[in-house]
Amino acid sequence: MKLTDMILISVDDHVVEPPETFKNHMPAKFKSRTPAMEHHHGNDYWVIDGRRYAVANLGAVAGRPRDEYGVEPMAFAELRPGCYNVKARVDDMNANGVLGSMCFPSIMGFGGGLAMRLSDKEYSKALVQAYNDWHVHEWAGGAPGRFIPLGTLPIWDLEASVTEAKRLAKLGVHAVTIPENLAFDGTLPSAHSSHWDPLWKVCSDNAIVICCHIGSGGVPPQTHPDEPVAAWMVTVPLATSFNAADWLHSPVWKKFPDLRLCLSEANIGWVPFLMERADFILDHHGAWTRSDFGDMKPSEVFRKHFIVCFIDDKFGMKNRHEIGVERITWECDYPHSDSTWPDSASVLWECVKDIPDSEIDQITHLNAMREFNFRPFDVLKREDCTVGALQHAARHIDTKPKRGLGGAKPGGKTSQVTVGEMNAALARQHAGVET
Repeated sequence: MKLTDMILISVDDHVVEPPETFKNHMPAKFKSRTPAMEHHHGNDYWVIDGRRYAVANLGAVAGRPRDEYGVEPMAFAELRPGCYNVKARVDDMNANGVLGSMCFPSIMGFGGGLAMRLSDKEYSKALVQAYNDWHVHEWAGGAPGRFIPLGTLPIWDLEASVTEAKRLAKLGVHAVTIPENLAFDGTLPSAHSSHWDPLWKVCSDNAIVICCHIGSGGVPPQTHPDEPVAAWMVTVPLATSFNAADWLHSPVWKKFPDLRLCLSEANIGWVPFLMERADFILDHHGAWTRSDFGDMKPSEVFRKHFIVCFIDDKFGMKNRHEIGVERITWECDYPHSDSTWPDSASVLWECVKDIPDSEIDQITHLNAMREFNFRPFDVLKREDCTVGALQHAARHIDTKPKRGLGGAKPGGKTSQVTVGEMNAALARQHAGVET
């Protein structure tokens, strides 16, 4: 296989919702409270039920040179159109050699957390449904064969979540995003509670994958304000290991043997250690911890139920058989700062070029197609879906970085950026915003 022969499906990207997102989908009862856009001090904000929220933050930086990355709120004028326009997104996918994409929300939160925080829960449910209708019909539906639709849930209301999951299933949706730690803020039961069983049953019965995106269950741990941002970013994917271990020990897998969970945007190099450690703990401490995996090892449960993904992880590729090749998928993370766009194909090739072609196909697209019931070849010809074919079709797309879109200013701060400074920037982003 050559680099240009690969077929790439990314199971973790992001959409910055355009101003018209909710316009056509809010029910009549809440039409007057439809979220709208406001320009404020040079930035664009969503106005949702009388409060302002930044339209994009923490890394929607595709198209900027790396020395102009930043965490500030941004205006649409500072974003590459592929962030929010479906036609432009497909152009950017083509230029990157990417066939398919699953896009997590921005304004709704990676795990759908925005609606949880609103006080009017009936309005919140309407917001969730309106977002889902836009995502299914206008975003994913705007380019058949190119997007894996991803729904959000009114997770604070079990009955409403069950109803919405059933509705999404009828729309052909096979993935929903929820907080990676359901109990992170103390308001919801944990993944160990039978409270969630009706939802898990619907997901299991309808082949809906539960997606848990990094950071959706609280900010990954920071050691102290002086910790360099670079040090914190090194450990961010490892934060998912805490939640992965918790999910692994949940009784849900014995109750629902067909249920699947995807650990989104966490890379995979740490996974073999977690599996090995879990097996050791069961063998060494099971007599007093009373962990119950039936006749399986924790590592076997992981390989059966968990889906993992990576951006650039050569170590993970070397240990792919410990994880299970059939459990590994790939992600681009467009338009965030970890993304390898527009060079994703060449970066990925360095990770996979020495492994068998059949395994490359599994990791790059077959696993994602199977797990998310994604069938792009029902719409598109396979020969038109390779990296080479897509990039040839997009040879007119300009992917060169453009300066002056915002973020850091060249020649400015020269010392290491700390998490304290990052947190202060994020605090300034929200100061006076939620009015």
